[in-house]
Formats: sequence, C-alpha cells, structure tokens
Amino acid sequence: MLEKVLIANRGEIALRILRACKELGIRTVAVHSKADRDLIHVRLADEAVCIGPASSAASYLNIPALISAAEVTDATAIHPGYGFLSENANFAEQVERSGFVFIGPTANVIRLMGDKVSAIEAMKKAGVPTVPGSDGPLPDSDEEVLAIAERVGYPVMIKAAAGGGGRGMRVVRDAQHLLSSVSITRTEANAAFGSDVVYMEKYLEKPRHVEVQVLADGQGNAIHLYDRDCSLQRRHQKVLEEAPAPHIDPQARENVLKACVDACVDIGYRGAGTFEFLYEDGQFFFIEMNTRVQVEHPVTEMVTGVDIVKEQLKIASGQPLSIKQSDVKLNGHAFECRINAEDARTFMPSPGKIEFYHAPGGLGVRMDSHLYTGYTVPPHYDSLIGKLITWGENRESALTRMRNALEELLVEGIKTNIDLQKDLVRDTEFQKGGVNIHYLEHKLGLS
Repeated sequence: MLEKVLIANRGEIALRILRACKELGIRTVAVHSKADRDLIHVRLADEAVCIGPASSAASYLNIPALISAAEVTDATAIHPGYGFLSENANFAEQVERSGFVFIGPTANVIRLMGDKVSAIEAMKKAGVPTVPGSDGPLPDSDEEVLAIAERVGYPVMIKAAAGGGGRGMRVVRDAQHLLSSVSITRTEANAAFGSDVVYMEKYLEKPRHVEVQVLADGQGNAIHLYDRDCSLQRRHQKVLEEAPAPHIDPQARENVLKACVDACVDIGYRGAGTFEFLYEDGQFFFIEMNTRVQVEHPVTEMVTGVDIVKEQLKIASGQPLSIKQSDVKLNGHAFECRINAEDARTFMPSPGKIEFYHAPGGLGVRMDSHLYTGYTVPPHYDSLIGKLITWGENRESALTRMRNALEELLVEGIKTNIDLQKDLVRDTEFQKGGVNIHYLEHKLGLS
C-alpha cells in the first residue's frame, strides 16, 4: 500500500480523498493556497504545505510547486482529485518522472482520451457506439466539409478536439451557416485550448446524458459499476445526478456496459474512469471519457457499495482489482444534488462567511462537504460547496429522502442553490424520470 499521499486539490474532494487514505492507513499531505489555510482537510491531514497565493494558476495549477511539496514531505504518490490538473497529461508525466506515483491513468492514456478525435477513434476500434460524424478532424477543404455535413445530416455540431466543460461547441442547422461556424469554432478553440482542430458530429435533438463508471487495474482486469443519469444540466454543467439511470433499454444497457469494460482492457486503462454518452431512442452514443474520479461518484458508491476512491488508491499501489464483475450488485437508487455558493436565480457566485451550517442526517443520507460554521467561502474557485446524496430501496424512496434532506440542510450567511434543488426534486417531469439534457434550461427560461 502507498505510504503517503499528497492531495493535489481542495474542498470536498480533498476531504473525501483524505478520509479514504485514513481508512487504508495511508498518511496524508494537504497542499493549499494562502486563501485555503482554513480548509477542514488541511487541519486533519498529517502534514500541510502552502503552495502559493489564492490564484489557481499560482497554486493548484502550479506543477513545480506541487512536485516540490511532494519532495519536501517525502510523499510517495499524488492524488489529483477532479478539475485542476486531474486530466493534465503533462502533470501525470512529470509526477511519474519525478519518482512519485500518479493516482490515475498513464499520461499516454490521458492524452489519448483528452483529444476528442483520438478518443472517438479508439472507442470505435474497441466497439463502443459513437455519434455519426466526421470520423476525424475536419479537413481544410470547404467542399469536403460541406459533403461531410450532408452525409451526417443536419443539424450537426462542430466541436473542438481539445475542448471540455461545454466550451468549443457550436450547433449548425443548415449549409448556409456551416463554413462560418467552423471558422469561428476553430478560432475559439485555438484561443481557449491552444489547438484549432475541430470535428463534426450529428446533433441529437433531445438526448439524455448517461455515463458508465469503470474501474481498471492496468493489468488486464476491468469492471463496470453500472450507469448514472446526469441530464439535469445548465450550460453543460451538471446540477443533479442519479444512479442507476432510469428507463434505459435493458439490452442497450448490457451492450454498452460490456463495451466500456472491453475498451478499458483495449487501451490499457488504469484507475477510475467514466465513459460519457448521449442516449436517445434506445441508443447510446459515446461523447468523451473522463480519466479521473467524477464529482458524482457517490451515487454509484451508494448503489454498489464500492468505495471508488479507495479502489483508486489500491490500484495505484500496484494491486490488481480486488473486485470481480460478479461481485458488483445494484442495490436500490441514489440521487446527488450539487450544492453551490451561488444565487439560485442569477447563478452569480456568492462567496462569504458561513454564519451557520447544519448537515442533514438519517438513514440513507450522506453529505460530502468541507463546510463548517465560521468558514469563509473564497471567491477564487469553483462555487461547489457540497454534495447531498440520498439512497433508497427504489427511486421513489430515494427521492423522498432527498426532499426531506434538502429541507433539513441549512447554510446561512451566503446565497446557495438549495431552493433550486428543492424545486427540481418536486418537478413533475423529473419525478417520472428520463428528462433530456435541455429540460432544465427550458424550465429556467434560458433557452
């Protein structure tokens, strides 16, 4: 087992990683910016190192500072969490080159899956269903681009190969606007991601966002932990998730789960990962793979009983998978509401001091959060301040628990999106299950 892990992140995921390390008897190093010295995991870690000022670029994205912190504390491994450098192949490479274990896939696999074009090519080869499209980067020839769009069929979406987080995407509904949209997307992609490579996909009108959680040890063993539905989104940012995804065609589910496991073996995947799909009319279409632990991993843990972060740590220590596919059984249903420090109507961030905090409890209720009364939410980072997760024997009971838990959750002193979440879990269409990725924006009048 790993001796000492440096947690290269902050907030709730840093605390989540620290707890998993403590259960496995692994010592911990918390790194933090000057703005984050009061984070709870910093207080609980065996050692803490300040790595720079509040700015992410000067602290949590500062690779030399992170590696130096690992060196001075004699850490043996680095866990990147999610966000920040978690899917940065150069960081993974430098960590390994410096003599530390990177808790995640190899740099080559991160690069392969980080480029959407190469990822789609790899998935096609592995038998994972993909969205009809250009089958590679768009050529420079206008005639060829127009021909590809005619073959795929309008509407189409132009996407940056190096894109992410909902950026570098443009929907085109007719040939008249195609070439200008390709040009604009190339320019935006180059500015945002340092690459102007774009590709084309068929634009699905009303798909759902369904993803498959996998674990693989890089030694030829891989399993799936079933699926999640993450369709409630605002501007491509997830708001509420559940597991398993409701109303999925059983045969389509079985096929895609097997394909994801086979793909992990095919590409030599190591660690926890997530295959993201659009699901429409009983069909799955691969869109990307996240090579890290997901924000929404707790719903999968609740319905499978598998501690995903502990499995990451075991795999990184060189152990083969301790779980066989036959060991993974679905049990009940789970929901996760992301709690953000933001105005529920305008979505503007709301940093500030927490005057009072009370977390809900009871059977089947889990609160992953770094909040405490008196803590000050800084203005420098993502607005996520917690995740409320509930489990029930079935979807209805899990949803009832979520409604009650949201009523019990108290965060005073700043604005939060708790009222929005209360509204969503009472929404008639959501209660039926299976709303599409555009539903929330239509509900909020944003589209």
